[in-house]
Amino acid sequence: MKRRSVVTMTVSAVALLAGLAMQQAHAQSNPLTLCWAAWDPANALVELSKDFTTKTGTPMKFEFVPWPNFADRMLNELNSHGTLCDVIIGDSQWIGGSAENGHYVKLNDFFDKNGISMDDFMPATVVGYSEWPKNTPNYWALPAMGDALGWTYRKDWFARPELKAEFKQKFGRELDVPKSLSELHDIAQFFQGREIDGKKVYGAAIFTERGSEGITMGVANFLYPYGFQYQAADKPYDMEGHVNSADAVKGLEAYKALYDCCTPPGYSNSYMQENLDAFKSGQAALQMNWFAFFPGLYKDPNVGGDKIGFFVNPGEKVHGSQLGGQGISVVSYSKNQDQALAYIKWFATAEVQKKWWALGGYSCAKSVLNDPGFTATAPFAADFLKAMGEVKDFWAEPSYAQLMQAEQKRIHDYVVANQGTAQQALDALVKDWADVFKEDGKI
Repeated sequence: MKRRSVVTMTVSAVALLAGLAMQQAHAQSNPLTLCWAAWDPANALVELSKDFTTKTGTPMKFEFVPWPNFADRMLNELNSHGTLCDVIIGDSQWIGGSAENGHYVKLNDFFDKNGISMDDFMPATVVGYSEWPKNTPNYWALPAMGDALGWTYRKDWFARPELKAEFKQKFGRELDVPKSLSELHDIAQFFQGREIDGKKVYGAAIFTERGSEGITMGVANFLYPYGFQYQAADKPYDMEGHVNSADAVKGLEAYKALYDCCTPPGYSNSYMQENLDAFKSGQAALQMNWFAFFPGLYKDPNVGGDKIGFFVNPGEKVHGSQLGGQGISVVSYSKNQDQALAYIKWFATAEVQKKWWALGGYSCAKSVLNDPGFTATAPFAADFLKAMGEVKDFWAEPSYAQLMQAEQKRIHDYVVANQGTAQQALDALVKDWADVFKEDGKI
């Protein structure tokens, strides 16, 4: 009896070990590939994903593409039905085209089955990163990387007694974080061309890049606070008098005025990296950039720590910031969809979201952002939370690329190339966009 029992146990143990070996071999032969842009948050996600591998046995591979090439590389991959990416963190503007062209797996049934509720994520991120059509309960991504366009400033320069006194004498107020875009312009002008510590410095590093999305993102941080709207609230694609309103014209003129007066020399094609370089090298008093870069800037040995300050995009008539960030989706052409969905389920948990924020990612989960102690977790946390309650986003239509190219041209021609007026630029933009929507059969 004992011998037979031992044999039975041995056979069972062998079978169990064989089964585990098969599972491990299966996992090893089917690594999960996650595609995203190459930047600091991606490095944080690599670290975070080690926990997923430990928990599930699924090895992770990562395909990170530098931002200047990210959209072309990944959209080409999706449009060619490529199988490189199992999971993708794609830009918010891709959601419409990726849904309608079948690139992403619709996640509604999966969410329902696994108890994942969009009510657990900040509303702006659900609309911006997950929904298509917008404001309908059709989900193609889980909010993954919250982001907005904010500002950094040289806090140490602002604190210098001689500069504070000079600024107050000139403007009649303290040299402090601007409460409006008009005040921001005054501060930039005050620092432009000034010598600090034996070095000539400049007022503001802003976005002017034409090739992808740079100047469109940058100017949005001026258009929204002046009251710009993409369309009438009650009539989709009715852009006349909204895109080119008198207030929108003022916002565009204000952006050009800041560009003309207060940017570093040769600043005609700048985006994220150029602004980071200008700020890190001590050239700029103010810098426009995405909150995603703020953790790295705070750690920078030259301009971080006590030398740097952060603020949300100031208002003017109203408040508004350009939405950044992305949702995480399962690619419909993936051969590892079950594993990809398991990753989404894991990523959605409150425990993982908390660690995501701690590592330098930007959680969209209410369990993280609405925690009473959240604003004390980082010097930019309170501003990020405020920004995410004020964000607006560019068109997420399937034809967003044509819409983006049109604005890039019209705005760059006016702001940088000094062609025409703000009114003419926005009037032409309305016509450009109307032509796209007519071709799409939407107007």
